[in-house]
Amino acid sequence: MIMRLKNLTLALVLTTLSLSTTAQQTLRLSLGEAQQYAIEHNATMQNAELDVKKAELDRWKTLSSMLPTVKAGFDYQNMLGYEMHMGMGGQSISIPLNPSGSFSVTAAIALTGAQIVGVMLQDIAQEMTDITRQQTEQTTRSQVKNVYVSILVMEETVGLLDSSLANLQRLAETSQAAVNVGAAEQVDADKLQVQVATLKNSINTTNRSLQMLRNSLLLQLGADVNATVELTTPVEAILNVGDAAQLLGEAFHPENNYTYRLLEQNERLAEKNVTMAWMDFSPTLSAYYQYSAKTYFGKDEAMNMTPPNMVGFSISVPLLTSGTRLSNIKSNKIALQETQNSRRQAEDGLRVQYNQLRYDLTSALETYDIQRRNLDVTQRVFANISEKYKYGRASSLEVTTASSDIISAQSNYIQAALNVISAQTALENLLNK
Repeated sequence: MIMRLKNLTLALVLTTLSLSTTAQQTLRLSLGEAQQYAIEHNATMQNAELDVKKAELDRWKTLSSMLPTVKAGFDYQNMLGYEMHMGMGGQSISIPLNPSGSFSVTAAIALTGAQIVGVMLQDIAQEMTDITRQQTEQTTRSQVKNVYVSILVMEETVGLLDSSLANLQRLAETSQAAVNVGAAEQVDADKLQVQVATLKNSINTTNRSLQMLRNSLLLQLGADVNATVELTTPVEAILNVGDAAQLLGEAFHPENNYTYRLLEQNERLAEKNVTMAWMDFSPTLSAYYQYSAKTYFGKDEAMNMTPPNMVGFSISVPLLTSGTRLSNIKSNKIALQETQNSRRQAEDGLRVQYNQLRYDLTSALETYDIQRRNLDVTQRVFANISEKYKYGRASSLEVTTASSDIISAQSNYIQAALNVISAQTALENLLNK
């Protein structure tokens, strides 16, 4: 009896743990929650965050080179009883060299123009890293949105195909029953059975694609690959034709685009490189302060010639380097001009891209509207022909053709919907909306 109770308790514990694990592996996410989850867990996004931290550390590393350095030291000397003898007026004087110890603290600082410009360069590099992080976040959100919508559209389509399959199977059964009583030919029933198999294959193919998309979403989210995801945002809330059409009226401002902002920072970097080259002509300033305390250990006092405090400074100016510095300046100026040309060309390219993306979105919206209506029409046509077939007013060929039209319309509708999301997302990214 006791063993049974133990086994029952163990089974209950294992069941509870299993249910808990299953609950932890199920994610119910809206589109916004899925995007935020990816921002927090996606490996690419985490690396972008680490790059920002690394850039901050590099900046402080450069800044620390301009700060004073302080060092302390202790020195002990023992002559092991040796005495120094000096002769004066025929007399010899012995001077004991007592053991001694000295403690010193030295603070020093050296400043150059290159160090100051180096800090400015690190500031720009840090800003570029942060812009890259924002761009990575934008890309991550877009990728999650595309996969999220693709799953929703395919789920909706599978539902439509399942409904059509149920109707077609009923027709196939009715046709076979008519064949069995001699009221129809076997070839008509076979045609419908082949069409049923074709429709099932289309559904299976869509389900396999759906599973691949779910796996892709888990990778984008950075979630456990064994987890399951429930999508809570309906496709109508995302595939909003009105919002997409309104996006067409948005003006393009290059300074809001992440790619253009990176080019601007790159131009600033080139400008600072020119300044850095000029800093080879700047002097180097150095200063130091030293405190020293020396103590003699012995019975007799000794003469202490070590000053306790000492300060000093120096300045060095470069004079002649055979034209190397001037050549470096000219080279950096050329690099700056190249960077400016690249930025202007990229700006023109972004404006052309803006026009093209507007055209793409307009075409995608028009095609989506046509394919949405086409899918609705093909469904109604199939229902109408199916009803006629029941009463012998339509042939099996018409049923087969209508069923094939539904499969084709379903495929075209999916592609049209995805094209709208893709074109809308591309334009939103360009506009940084």
